Amino acid sequence: MNKPYLESYPDEKGFFGKFGGSFIPPQLVQPFEEIKKAYEEIKNSKQFIEDLKYVRKHYQGRPTPISFAKNLTKHCNGAKIYLKREDLNHTGAHKLNHCMAEVILAKHLGKKKVIAETGAGQHGVALATAAAYFGLECEIHMGEVDIKKEHPNVIRMKILGAKVVPATHGLKTLKEAVDSAFEAYLNDTKNSIYCIGSVVGPHPFPMMVRDFQSVIGFEAKEQFLEHENKLPDNVVACVGGGSNAMGIFAGFIENKEVELYGVEPLGKGQKIGEHSASLTYGEEGVMHGFNSIMLKDKNGEPAPVYSIGSGIDYPSVGPEHAFLKTEGRTKVGLCDDNEAVDAFYKLSQLEGIIPALESAHAVGFAMKLAKTLPNDKTILVSLSGRGDKDIDFVVENYPIPNSKF
Repeated sequence: MNKPYLESYPDEKGFFGKFGGSFIPPQLVQPFEEIKKAYEEIKNSKQFIEDLKYVRKHYQGRPTPISFAKNLTKHCNGAKIYLKREDLNHTGAHKLNHCMAEVILAKHLGKKKVIAETGAGQHGVALATAAAYFGLECEIHMGEVDIKKEHPNVIRMKILGAKVVPATHGLKTLKEAVDSAFEAYLNDTKNSIYCIGSVVGPHPFPMMVRDFQSVIGFEAKEQFLEHENKLPDNVVACVGGGSNAMGIFAGFIENKEVELYGVEPLGKGQKIGEHSASLTYGEEGVMHGFNSIMLKDKNGEPAPVYSIGSGIDYPSVGPEHAFLKTEGRTKVGLCDDNEAVDAFYKLSQLEGIIPALESAHAVGFAMKLAKTLPNDKTILVSLSGRGDKDIDFVVENYPIPNSKF
């Protein structure tokens, strides 16, 4: 018998087909091998599983529910829209699912400090939270542009005891934060561990983060059956690096009748520098230690990218997303800034749920998709985070609508 998909990919070297792997400086080979070995040791251990179950149930607030968006469904006049409510996870996003697990791994390795990058600040807040809970130091690298844009999350990280380090080179956003965090980790691999915030980076992180996030998909599968007595026809999630998407896709990947949509940010347009739609407009390339599909400039370097959602403005994408798209298992959707803001306000005013701008991209695409489908079809959206962090930015730049409709 063939092994299940999640046991088959990636291979021993971290490849999903031709994507993935580990392309890192020699001084990082041993530390990353150490992380991989530790993960293989503890992932099936009774103690690790019990610790993770305990913290998820009694601290994070899992399982998160599925909500039927009845008013949004009525507004779209098409397929029924359901929301997997990761915004109700402690810290307000899905990121804590892998951060708690990564910090348990760090403690297993005897590390004293966790280092990470963050875009919208959700991963930074989640890691700072996990570090506080488990008693480790925490250092978060964040682009200077995003520090100004996501001020509430920066304050949260500092209150939680994390050191926030601005990335001041290049475009001063997520890519530069990753560069900065990698450099800091290189300087102290003995006492620290780099806790990557998505299904990106060198092996084993795309696999590890997917595995830790798969709780979303497995919960959602069981919960959706309770709602509809069948699986969803479509599953929709936003994709930057793609951790929330791989998390929810994991629960349905073996069910070929379920369409899986990864929604990319089209931003302001189709020109390089106006969007972050790597799967749509990119090509194969290596960046930040892994081979995937990435946006390149005329010199073959990572291209400048843009999105209103700071957590998804990244010039590449998780290698598993590249593989699944190439294999035809997933489809790619697009949502531009204006559609995302419209979804932000529509979900807020019709359902009483203020979504993160990143999650609003998934909602915006789901609204478009719903209108093309009959009302006996269903769409399950990964609502990856709440929008507290975005409200000041949105209302300053996009006036609150006078009417819900």
